[in-house]
Amino acid sequence: MTDPARPRTLAATVGLLALTAVWGSTFVLIKDVVGRMRVVDFLAVRFAIAALAMLVLFARPVWRLERRQLGRALLLGVVYGVGQLLQTWGLKLIAPSVSGFATGMYVVFTPILAWLLLRERIAGVVWLAVALATGGLALLSLHGVSIDLGVWLTLASAALYALHILGLGRWSREADAVGMSAVQVAAIAVICLLATLPQGPSLPPDGPAWIAVLYMALVAGAGAMLVQTWVQAHLPPARVAIVMTTEPVFAAGFAVALGVDALSWRMLAGGALVLGAMYLVELAPKRGTALEAEGIHHEVP
Repeated sequence: MTDPARPRTLAATVGLLALTAVWGSTFVLIKDVVGRMRVVDFLAVRFAIAALAMLVLFARPVWRLERRQLGRALLLGVVYGVGQLLQTWGLKLIAPSVSGFATGMYVVFTPILAWLLLRERIAGVVWLAVALATGGLALLSLHGVSIDLGVWLTLASAALYALHILGLGRWSREADAVGMSAVQVAAIAVICLLATLPQGPSLPPDGPAWIAVLYMALVAGAGAMLVQTWVQAHLPPARVAIVMTTEPVFAAGFAVALGVDALSWRMLAGGALVLGAMYLVELAPKRGTALEAEGIHHEVP
């Protein structure tokens, strides 16, 4: 018997993959821009532009949000914004590859927090996928690591990203996706702008930097939050976290395509493990009972 929700679930997965591809395409751009402006300035300008665009285009959906949904969107935006700052501060202290691995640990934190905080049952196949994805991230990112302050800050950001994924999974509704995404981006912008005080943010130094910031703001910022908020109305948090670990796979692919990095066995093996994890939780055939065990259907309190 065909699951009537399956086409919408598949569309959500495709949308999430497109989103991670966009995020993967930004690594080279960010590396160039933050070499010429402060990271906090970059984040503040990026999210301020994204928030302005979304509030102008989607003022009506924001206005229609119930007070409870508005408060939830603000809280999720604050959580994500603080996560961005912690990740950025951590990145100053550790290598980008180590930062990528530590950030990707939200794939581990998400099901653990779902179990601890929400008492959700996590299917065994999801835990297996978490292990595969973690191994893939390690192969893609790590070449030796020591635990220092930068790693702890980045792990804290990963925990906050996991909370954000859980919150969206719990509270996102398709009808509210546009309004909630706009409010979240506005809250992120406020958090990042506060981090630039007392002098405030500096603007991008030249035309190429402006182009990169606009792409990050409108496509990888506003557009990405809109897609993620809609997607999480249809997919469970643990599955979202695992699919999102394809981001470093796309990042490696873009780096090879643009001649920044050379193709290596670690890229191939790590990418294969991450894709295998995604196959386990999303593309492999499943019975309805397995879907229920993963917590696809959950009520908004």
